[in-house]
Amino acid sequence: MRYYLGLATTFHDPALALVGPDGTVLFAEATERYLQYKRAPNCEPDSAPRMAGLLKAHLPPGAELVIATTWGPEFSRYLADQAGTGAFGLDALKAHSPALNRSLVPERAERTFIAELALAQGRAGYGTLLGLDRAHGGRSTIAGLRRYPHHLTHAAYGLWGSPFRDATCLVVDGMGETGASAIYRMEGGRLVEVKRHRGRESVGFFFGLVTDLAGFDQAKGEEWKIMGLAPYGRPDPELMALLRRLYRIENGRLRFSDAATVQAVADEIRARRPAEADEDGWADLSACGQAIFSEMMDVLVAEAWRLSPHENLVVTGGCALNSSYNGRLLGRSEFRRLHVPSAPADDGNALGAAWLAYREDHPDWTGPGVLATPYLGSRVSTEPLERMVGWEPRLRHLGHDGVTQAAADILAAGGLVGWVQGRAEFGPRALGNRSILADPRPSDAKAILNGKVKYREAFRPFAPSILAEAGPDWFEDYQDSPYMERTLVWRPEMRDRVPAVVHEDGTGRLQSVTEARNPAYAALIRAFAERTGVPILLNTSFNVMGKPILHTAEDAILMFSTTGLDAVVIEDWILVKDGVKT
Repeated sequence: MRYYLGLATTFHDPALALVGPDGTVLFAEATERYLQYKRAPNCEPDSAPRMAGLLKAHLPPGAELVIATTWGPEFSRYLADQAGTGAFGLDALKAHSPALNRSLVPERAERTFIAELALAQGRAGYGTLLGLDRAHGGRSTIAGLRRYPHHLTHAAYGLWGSPFRDATCLVVDGMGETGASAIYRMEGGRLVEVKRHRGRESVGFFFGLVTDLAGFDQAKGEEWKIMGLAPYGRPDPELMALLRRLYRIENGRLRFSDAATVQAVADEIRARRPAEADEDGWADLSACGQAIFSEMMDVLVAEAWRLSPHENLVVTGGCALNSSYNGRLLGRSEFRRLHVPSAPADDGNALGAAWLAYREDHPDWTGPGVLATPYLGSRVSTEPLERMVGWEPRLRHLGHDGVTQAAADILAAGGLVGWVQGRAEFGPRALGNRSILADPRPSDAKAILNGKVKYREAFRPFAPSILAEAGPDWFEDYQDSPYMERTLVWRPEMRDRVPAVVHEDGTGRLQSVTEARNPAYAALIRAFAERTGVPILLNTSFNVMGKPILHTAEDAILMFSTTGLDAVVIEDWILVKDGVKT
């Protein structure tokens, strides 16, 4: 039997995915969860201790394992050759200029990114080899290492994980082997490259530059703060004019300015930045940056339609995490249906690579043909709770219906509940299996949650999870949003009923919940609706600012003990604070 292990081998957001002999996804998870290190920069996805347990659980003794990575063979050879010449040594890297270049990032930083990519490609699979020996003592073997082009792995995961059999795919991120975007088409489950961008221009790096200029840090992955802050700003004409100097549109294609213009624009924007932006962020620049990003994406989406017209569109790559744009895309384009995967950034490429390796050995395979579940990660053991039950009187084992009803009571009374069920989500969003939940009706619920648990900026919104059948009653032009991947506009008459999840611009980054996708979470929302008449919960990830989503029961118990959570539910166990009734 042959299994397929995909490794996301960029220097940030490493991840792994394991596909079985029949093409079924057995496991997929970002490395940051296991390490509890946000985005896990410069960490290998397959450390030996982790792989030993994972392979022992999912790979039978004697099986073959194909390893697949997320950067192509030609590019990997180029990186190895460059490394061999000393081009990626510290002395060589520090000789590059710290000034911005045409890619909209500092030249030295871009070269360092590429050097880190070289390191990541060179060590791919070492941890797996050691873990395999630990798991099976040499009885299982590695059948080979395969490398696939970066944007192809994005497209493979996005298209094969979609509900479509035929679709156009637009990939947009910071960088690939030849450029920062690509267009693919899927016909009957088969992938065809339509166009690959060539050049250093990058919409992803543009948004990163705006992030830095607005007072945040793209190296920490803080681009999402721009989306949250943008509705509080105004489209300043002078800022818009400055940002538009960075690019132009020629014959329907984006063209970026030269390095001198890029640096001059950045310098002028920095000179205009108000002092309060260093602490609270620059709302006006965020609004302008989001608007310009949308203009750029419109150009790329229009090109995708022009070269590969179809009613179905898949958007993936790091720029597909821009939920504000995603919610408006269909209204701004000719496409009629949109799919954005649960892990559109580089972590999702692990599954794309694993599927590509499987397809290479099974040429007639055309994908699963159904919407991919995001619940592919680790399970949380309840063993720590079983040890606690003898001495912790606030801990109860109520069964799944019991904890559902108890949690609904606490939420309806205004309490905050940590909710841990089943397998972890693949991707950055908590989708009801690793979530902190609250009642969306109180106007101060957002402030209470921030003050007691999340400790994050007040401008950042919290998301609504809504029963899918209720979506059209609450949102204008409702679209199914299974992965919390797009923002939609609340109906005006409904906004006052759930103010805690209505953003400044009247939108919400919703998750559409169904019994089929997540029966436990759907049951909880339904129980809450029975008590309140509102089929919606405020949902945020089970973490504190700066930390990844939890990985173990101990993580959950620690957060329960050190924050203002009123209760935590782990499978069919519930632990409550003093005075909370269950």
